[in-house]
Amino acid sequence: MDPMIQKLAVVASSSSQHLRQHIDSKLAFYRGKRLFDITTSLFVSVFILSWLFPLIAFLIRLESRGPVLFIQRRVGMGGRTFHCLKFRTMVVNSDANTRQAQINDRRITRVGHFLRISNLDEFPQFLNVLIGDMSIVGPRPHMHSDCSKFSSLVNGYKFRNMVKPGITGLAQVKGYRGPTKDFASIFHRYQFDAFYVRNANFWLDMRIIRKTAGQTVIALINKLSGDSQPGPLTNRRWVMAIRSFLS
Repeated sequence: MDPMIQKLAVVASSSSQHLRQHIDSKLAFYRGKRLFDITTSLFVSVFILSWLFPLIAFLIRLESRGPVLFIQRRVGMGGRTFHCLKFRTMVVNSDANTRQAQINDRRITRVGHFLRISNLDEFPQFLNVLIGDMSIVGPRPHMHSDCSKFSSLVNGYKFRNMVKPGITGLAQVKGYRGPTKDFASIFHRYQFDAFYVRNANFWLDMRIIRKTAGQTVIALINKLSGDSQPGPLTNRRWVMAIRSFLS
């Protein structure tokens, strides 16, 4: 393990009492955040999920057998367990609760691949937000197996569980999506999560939401162009315009 990363990991671990006091000092922000979460998730549930859910459900069942929703036990605020909702993107398999999805994972269906690229697989989590298990913005919730593994590698890792997990988060818009390949990716993802917990505010949340939407549009443009990078000039102009808006 890189000695510098080891040193940074030790620095990242602070006294739990001090951190708890830091969170408690921002209660007004979290009350406003909860109001925003309820309002937005209600809007999405009524005006988007009401018609999107049956459409995606039809496509999922058309391609593969199994439930429409993938319901998984995840680690929530304070380490409590909750049932995280997603549209099912894989064929039914026994490793779904222990093995992360990989690039070109054969378990992922064609419909599931599109749902993942477009982030539509996460839309049922607005129901998790509505009932209070999640927030729209926050550290992504881990499987219990991953949380235990990462906690054994990074001192103070569970600090990220001091706030509600989110549908999107700072680590995700900084490029830390998908499988964790090594210690460095685990630690740097934690760094962004910890930064968010310490510095969460309304404008940071809005920026993360805006970047998430923009990155989704860019991913879809690249997917439709048949390339992982901006290809045709027309697509490149769209991508550059979106990135300019996000900066």
